[in-house]
Amino acid sequence: MTLSLEDAQKALGDFDVSRETTEKFMLLASELERWQRIKNLVGPKTLDDVWARHIVDSLQLYALAPDAKAWLDLGSGAGFPGLVVAIAGTERGLHMHLVESNARKCAFLRQIARLTEAQVTVHQSRLEDVIPDFIGKVNVVSARALAALPTLLAWTEPLLKRGTTGTIGLFPKGRDVLSELTEARKSWTVDADILPSRTDSEARILRITSIESL
Repeated sequence: MTLSLEDAQKALGDFDVSRETTEKFMLLASELERWQRIKNLVGPKTLDDVWARHIVDSLQLYALAPDAKAWLDLGSGAGFPGLVVAIAGTERGLHMHLVESNARKCAFLRQIARLTEAQVTVHQSRLEDVIPDFIGKVNVVSARALAALPTLLAWTEPLLKRGTTGTIGLFPKGRDVLSELTEARKSWTVDADILPSRTDSEARILRITSIESL
């Protein structure tokens, strides 16, 4: 849904976002709407509320790690949260690594990175093949709507393993977050905070500072 600059700024609420960054988010939303007609990048029902469901929902992750300089986003899809975080962090020198195996989605990610001049590297690859290259090299690893927590931790253990890298995990989750965390704790000791979501009263964000296999 196309918004005016004023309406876009209102949609971003109390986030401290510059006019230039807001305009880049507007460009992202516009391009997503254009590409969606032929590429089906996101769920069709979410497109009418792209600002709340995708942009603001992603931006809240950046607010949890605004000083990050290197960020790895797994299963990036149409760029949520990765592209939004990359755009938000441009002025602070953030470099975003987006991992996505789907070729058409990678084409979209590269196009938006080019148009917005965000510092982005797109990795068209399976995430299992990429993760080992980033051990100790990123401040944050994120993934949205990618897999249940036990699976996410199995993938990201090399990054989050206690005492090795200093990387934190930011994983948006739904109403089943506690059951997912309980299940994960059958295999790992997990240091995690459960944070409220700004866009969904039933959603939560898991901030994981370290894990250790049992």
